[in-house]
Amino acid sequence: MSGGKTATEKTASGTVAGELRLLADIGGTKARFALAQPGQVPGNVMVLRNREHASLAAAAQSYLSMVGGATPIDAAFSVACPIFGDKVALTNFGWDFSVAAMREQLGLARLEVVNDFSAVALSVPHLRPQDVRQLGGGTARDDGVIGVIGAGTGLGVSGLVPGNGGWTALASEGGHVTLAARTEREAAVLAAMRGRFDGHVSAERGLSGPGLVNLYEALCAVDGSAAATLQPDEVSARAVAEPDSACAEAARMFSAMLGNVAADLALTLGAQGGIYLAGGVIHNMAGAFDAELFRTRFEAKGRMCKFVAPIPTLLITTRWPAFLGLAAVLDDPATAG
Repeated sequence: MSGGKTATEKTASGTVAGELRLLADIGGTKARFALAQPGQVPGNVMVLRNREHASLAAAAQSYLSMVGGATPIDAAFSVACPIFGDKVALTNFGWDFSVAAMREQLGLARLEVVNDFSAVALSVPHLRPQDVRQLGGGTARDDGVIGVIGAGTGLGVSGLVPGNGGWTALASEGGHVTLAARTEREAAVLAAMRGRFDGHVSAERGLSGPGLVNLYEALCAVDGSAAATLQPDEVSARAVAEPDSACAEAARMFSAMLGNVAADLALTLGAQGGIYLAGGVIHNMAGAFDAELFRTRFEAKGRMCKFVAPIPTLLITTRWPAFLGLAAVLDDPATAG
């Protein structure tokens, strides 16, 4: 998934207060769009499937047509890939574009393009208590660094650092760190996956929608059984219906390994402000996600267990957090790191 600097294109005229804004959160499978005015809650949310559109510009134009031909003056896009300058290419889908050309194509005065998890991270200061659910114990420090991790088509990672001028999001490629084993069973699964993925198993290979399927298929390979051709939601459904199945074990392994990686992020950032979980996979797993096992593994850090135990882990339950972060980017582009 993502990382890099903010790419910006704007005209000399700047942004007119109160004008309409286009917000877009683009993942490897779906592009989510919304409209908002400064200071207002985003609305007109629509989700389009990437594969049904030839380009991101085409998807954006289709969305604007569907909401009645809206003409936004500025826009902010969060994209699931590294951002380095004008050229942007999604990691897990075949779209690429020029920021300058996109601004011209859509007739925008200003376009901000940031990493997808930078946008999610920037949403955290705007979340209400009812927008999150705490998993386990711990209490956040108000002045502490915050970590954000989320499983979708890929695995997104970011951090939020407090400063005198507010919060700054860290652009990161943390989803591609090497996935580690804590048990012999996990080691066998990762060995099977290494043979499939050219010797390196990143966290994203196991902790994403496709990753859940990868874990299931690797468990079948280790046990010498035939794997069915399943989608992530089918793995989750079977995990709930058949507690002794390979699907159920894959869901438990996913939960445990996500706890490992989330704790690694907490240690790396010194995230005393908490670790926030985002992305659609945990929600889609429903009863198949083992929150207790996740938290147990989160705290199982040997000599550093006393460091991570007070850190809360919180699941973001509001549906469109990236839009809150994108609005913050338009208010202050420097926050995106």
